[in-house]
Amino acid sequence: MTKIDWYIIKKFFSTFLFAISLIIIIVIIFDISEKIDDFLLAEVTLNEIVFDYYLNFIPYFINLFIPLFIFISVIFFTSKMASNTEIIAILNSGMSFKRLLIPFIFSSIFITVISFMFGNFIVPESNKTRIDFENKYLKKRKIVRIKNIHLQIKPDQYIYIESYNRSRDIGYKFTFEKFENGKLKSKLSANYIKFDTLSKKWILNDYKIRNFYSYNEEILSGVKLDTLINLSPSDFAKTNKLVETMGMFELNKYIKEEEIKGKEQIIYHKIEKYRRIAFPFSSLILTIIAVAIGSQKIRGGVGINLGIGLALSFSYILFMQISTTFATNGNLSPALAVWIPNIIFFIIGLYQLKIAPK
Repeated sequence: MTKIDWYIIKKFFSTFLFAISLIIIIVIIFDISEKIDDFLLAEVTLNEIVFDYYLNFIPYFINLFIPLFIFISVIFFTSKMASNTEIIAILNSGMSFKRLLIPFIFSSIFITVISFMFGNFIVPESNKTRIDFENKYLKKRKIVRIKNIHLQIKPDQYIYIESYNRSRDIGYKFTFEKFENGKLKSKLSANYIKFDTLSKKWILNDYKIRNFYSYNEEILSGVKLDTLINLSPSDFAKTNKLVETMGMFELNKYIKEEEIKGKEQIIYHKIEKYRRIAFPFSSLILTIIAVAIGSQKIRGGVGINLGIGLALSFSYILFMQISTTFATNGNLSPALAVWIPNIIFFIIGLYQLKIAPK
């Protein structure tokens, strides 16, 4: 590492930390002004606001926009270096542009690793406290009904519920079927089921059991029945908030378990799984583009380059939203969807490197 390398690394991190700190302060000020009435109405203590909400909001916000903060920061300070003819002086000293990229790449790889750790381990934990705070103080409780639920809880066991009320943990028009060697062996149906939080059992009301034998069948019925089913109320969580609280290993385990049950909502978890891998790499790709753009001394200087940087930043977000929408609708593989923006911007990066100063 030369003095120039350390100079660039110092500039990289100081500009990045300044930019992200400034934006966080501005965002928190606006967020407080927006939520101050809710805080006062809910009589939230200052300790809860600071330590339960904002202290956990900051990691979430940083991880959400870290590649874009890097992109803008690198464009800003490389453009200033170019306008001060520092880039030209470095290249005239005999250092190639590819060699000039090394401290930038080294710094962005470090940020990529930090972003990966944040997204998979730190942020999910902080989200648990933040989301609990939001649900408790900032969001009005809504009655959520989920309709036409089909679940496979074991290889030969299937459940159907016409409608499920999450706020009361009640499922209506319940059916539970068991198969053996592809043949229906028993069918349990009930007018409605309710989860008992004390016994951790499902209570069936107005139930009927049909057992199928080789030449006949047995029918049993009753008013109420306690039963153990490999199912919990959290299995009906139709919300993307749940995935935000799962660490990498927990998320992988959850996906494997839910694939057996055939849950449609699993697509959101798969997208999140692959996004947490692809998203950190965008820091490296966007850094290369930022250096290539910022190192070009053009009329208009820093302002023009920043404008280009902002346009590309919003384009990246747009591509991410479009590809995720396609994956959600089943038109695109989740793994491919989250990598499309990186692939597109990697191609842009190669082009920018081609026209960069030599």
